[in-house]
Amino acid sequence: MRNVFLFIRKYANFLYFLLLQIFALSFLFRFNKYHEAAFMNVAGELTGGINLRYNTVESYFRLKKINEQLANENLRLNQMLKENFERTEGNEKLVMDTVLTDSMRTIRKYEWMGAKVVGGTVNTQTNYLTIHRGANQGVRPNMGVVSPQGIVGTVVNVSDNYASVMTLLHRQYKVVVKLKNGGERGTIEWDGVSPQFVSLKDIPKSVKIQQGDTVVVSPTSSLFPGNLMVGTIAEIVEDKSSNFYSLKVKPSTNFFNIEYVYVIANTQFLEQKKLEDSTRKKFQ
Repeated sequence: MRNVFLFIRKYANFLYFLLLQIFALSFLFRFNKYHEAAFMNVAGELTGGINLRYNTVESYFRLKKINEQLANENLRLNQMLKENFERTEGNEKLVMDTVLTDSMRTIRKYEWMGAKVVGGTVNTQTNYLTIHRGANQGVRPNMGVVSPQGIVGTVVNVSDNYASVMTLLHRQYKVVVKLKNGGERGTIEWDGVSPQFVSLKDIPKSVKIQQGDTVVVSPTSSLFPGNLMVGTIAEIVEDKSSNFYSLKVKPSTNFFNIEYVYVIANTQFLEQKKLEDSTRKKFQ
C-alpha cells in the first residue's frame, strides 16, 4: 500500500494530466458528431480485429454445434427452393422475398448476406454486436440482421470490414411485429431488466392470447421480410389500468451464444424512405 501512495505522489502531475486528457477527449467525441463518427470507425476496426482473433480460438471448441446449426439452416433454405414446388392449374406463382410485378416477371426485394459475429454484449442497457462484414462487403446502416433462429437487430454503424448491430436487447430498439395466429400488430421493446425477455406492447385485450403463441415480424417492416421469427409469448402480465396487454416474449435468438448471422438488404428501402419523408413534408 505504501508503494502505491509513493507511486501516486511521484507521478501525480502526469496522472492528473492524463485524467484531464481523458475528460477532454470524452467531451470531444460525445458532443462533436464528426469526431464521434471518426472515433467509432477507428474503434470498430480495432475492437473488431481483436474480437476476431479471440473468437477464432473460442469457435474451435464449438465447431460441432456450429456445424449442426449450419446443417439445419441449409436444410431449411433447401426446403424453400422453388424447384421443390410444382405449378398447378391456374396463374398462381410462388414468390419468395420478391414483389410481384406481372404474371411473367418478378423483381428481388431482399438480398441476404452471411456474416460472422466477432463481438457483442448482453449485460448492459445498450447492447450491440460486431460482425465481420462492412462497407467493403456491401453492408450499410439500416439493414436488418437475423440469426438462423430469428431476428437479431439492425445495422447502425459500419467501417470498411466491420459493422455494429443494435440488437433487440437495446433500450432504444423497436420493431413492428404481429401475432402469427391472429395477425394483430404490436411493438417489441426491451425494458432493460432481463436479457431473456423482451416486451410486446399495443396488443388489445380483445385478442385471445395464450402462452407459447408465436410472434413474427410484421409485413409492414421496411427492414425485414414479413413473418420472420421473433419469439414466443412467455408471460401475460395483468394490467387492469390499460386496455392493452403487457406481454413478455422470449426471443427465438439466443444472444448468449450467437455465432453467425445474416444481413438483409432491402433493395427498395431508400425508395420507400424517400417517398415517406416526402409525404410527411408535403402534408405537415
